Amino acid sequence: MENLIEIKDLHASINGREILKGINLVVKPGEVHAIMGPNGSGKSTLSAVLAGKESYEVTQGSVTFLGRNLLEMSPEERSWAGLFLGFQYPIEIPGVTNVNFMKTAVNEHRKQNNLPPLTAAEYLKLMREKLAIVEMDPAFSSRGVNVGFSGGEKKRNEIFQMAMLNPKLAILDETDSGLDVDALRIVANGVNKLKTPENATIVITHYQRLLDYIVPDIIHVLYKGRIIKTAGKELALQVEERGYDWLINESK
Repeated sequence: MENLIEIKDLHASINGREILKGINLVVKPGEVHAIMGPNGSGKSTLSAVLAGKESYEVTQGSVTFLGRNLLEMSPEERSWAGLFLGFQYPIEIPGVTNVNFMKTAVNEHRKQNNLPPLTAAEYLKLMREKLAIVEMDPAFSSRGVNVGFSGGEKKRNEIFQMAMLNPKLAILDETDSGLDVDALRIVANGVNKLKTPENATIVITHYQRLLDYIVPDIIHVLYKGRIIKTAGKELALQVEERGYDWLINESK
């Protein structure tokens, strides 16, 4: 089975300060990986580097995505190829409605994959189907992107966007941040409904509670820019009970 993404000895810096210090990670189709770790360990940096955020400099290593050199691709090309990043803090875009924002994004993806644009009727049908996955009222589509949305609504909107774009690899950066139990359940159910044998998800989180809803196949603990432990889903329970200190001491 071809790897969706293969990260080898990835080092990355920002403003001359090294954050990632040799990440090795392979994700195959159909898998859910969770990345946990204390604050400042490099989790969000990893997601930003994979998405192509230009403020980070990759100083060493390689990333292969569906057989292509990800690091040579622009952020737009990464998205067209099937990479999706769900932000920890989704931004507001005043003056741009959800419906127009997503229609433009979906049709641009279709254009890059040599598909015709969706008609208005096709788009509305698709949008209603995907809004239902995250239990969002269709009225949200006429509002500005994330404008006036609660934290839970912003995160549900992120998963709606993911559903519309149907990525090969979704990276969810602390999607559970600031969510109450009901919003967490809705967001997690949305992610689970979108899982197929052909796609994969990387969930970045501080907490075990998200992993009660999105059950990972593999958990990695990141500390000071390196993965210090990889194991099955039971690792999250051990972290919940014992914290990270035992893993940090074990890795020294």
